[in-house]
Amino acid sequence: MPWSRIISGIIAIALALSATLLGGWYFTIIFAVIIFLGQQEYFNLVRARGIAPAAKTTMAVSQVLLVICTLDGSLADAVMPIAGTLICFYLLFQPKFATIADVSASIMGLFYVGYLPSYWVRLRAIHSAAFSNIPFGGYWPTTWADFWEKANSASLPQGFTVTLLSFLCIWAADIGAYTIGKFFGKTRLSEISPKKTVEGAVFGITSSVAVAIAGAYYLHLPRSPFTGLALGLLIGIASLLGDLTESMLKRDAGVKDSGQLIPGHGGILDRTDSYIFTAPLVYYFVTLLLPLLSR
Repeated sequence: MPWSRIISGIIAIALALSATLLGGWYFTIIFAVIIFLGQQEYFNLVRARGIAPAAKTTMAVSQVLLVICTLDGSLADAVMPIAGTLICFYLLFQPKFATIADVSASIMGLFYVGYLPSYWVRLRAIHSAAFSNIPFGGYWPTTWADFWEKANSASLPQGFTVTLLSFLCIWAADIGAYTIGKFFGKTRLSEISPKKTVEGAVFGITSSVAVAIAGAYYLHLPRSPFTGLALGLLIGIASLLGDLTESMLKRDAGVKDSGQLIPGHGGILDRTDSYIFTAPLVYYFVTLLLPLLSR
């Protein structure tokens, strides 16, 4: 593995962990940058197919969406129909008549690279406001013992713990799938991504489940073995589908990578595709299903 890939991977993980711990506007700013760069790459893929999307409008309303998610997550869902209306309004008054593909690609850019990833901001904010102890809604632990002692896990913001657990499950799924697929994979999973194998996918999902079960036990989640199993399966499958979806977009655009921003890794979308479908599923798992299991 090239050193550039290893070093850039370490830097990305360090930034992700730091932003996740801090939360608040620190977490939002990091995701604002990721979404901005990811949408640039997405619209470059779209333009490769001769489509003229409302890129600037879509990118602007996606940033507004992140701000609203940080201020009041309950208002975030109202942004989608309003933003979709603004995008269509913009395309209607262009000198060149907009096509169905132009409108569809613009709305997809808002939904796929803006709305879905914004759920990470909402997830990190769950029950976190009361723990804010530094400016801009951020959090910094008063003692690091809370991280190592299982009995103290409840003293950590829930938004932080579930977000970190989700990241760990995704990393486990990616590493497990890559390792087993590379050395033992024989059965091709899909023509969309020829390098992915059934063996790698199964082990990747299994790795996600193992991490989720351990995390559910550590965090005292209700009915932890079954909760961890369900959460691990959800994250493992969603991360795989996100990876395949981005591979489909690249295949249609006729490119190998979505960009060249990250040395040894490709573009932002190449590294974050596993996170796109995962965020809303984990958010509703935590906010809707966990309270039912606690009864």
